[in-house]
Order: sequence, then structure tokens, then C-alpha cells
Amino acid sequence: MKNKFIPAETSFAEWRKDPEYVAAYESLEEEFVLASALIKARGDAEMTQEQVAAAMGTTQAVVARLESGRVLPSTRTLERFAQATRTRLRISFEPQRKTAS
Repeated sequence: MKNKFIPAETSFAEWRKDPEYVAAYESLEEEFVLASALIKARGDAEMTQEQVAAAMGTTQAVVARLESGRVLPSTRTLERFAQATRTRLRISFEPQRKTAS
């Protein structure tokens, strides 16, 4: 018996119909935004995690955890990451999106 392949887009469209799934998915957005920004900065600098770690004075595992989105780093750590990747850290505040009642 063969397993049927279901495209991720199809599953995602189905899951998006569940309000609990949507709330959980959206609550993770901020974590992934930061992780994506870190990965982009490292990629734009054309550096490996090992190279960033060396420039930060830490280990590759620490950089991997930062890029995973599972940890919320301090501003000091983000500054060190920015220095290592030859970028500038900018923090901003934006208005919250209106939520459906």
C-alpha cells in the first residue's frame, strides 16, 4: 500500500480553517521574524554559523539556537550578532494589528 502524498499547501489551507490553529500560528510570528532576520543577516554576510560564532566569541550551537527562533536573545547578544555580521541592529515599535472580535 502506497502512502498518498498531500502537498503542504493543501494541508495548510485545511488547517487555516481552524481558529485555534490560526491563533497558535500567528502567536509564533514574532519568533520567526527574528529568526529570519538573523539568518538573512548571516547569509548576506556570506558567513557560516561557525564563522559568526567565532566573531561573537561563542559556539556554533549558540548561533544555531538564536537562528532557531526558540530563544529570545538579549539586546546585548543581538548587538554582538550584528557586529559579527557587519550589520546594524535596529529595534522599532509598531502598532498592533487589530484582532477580530
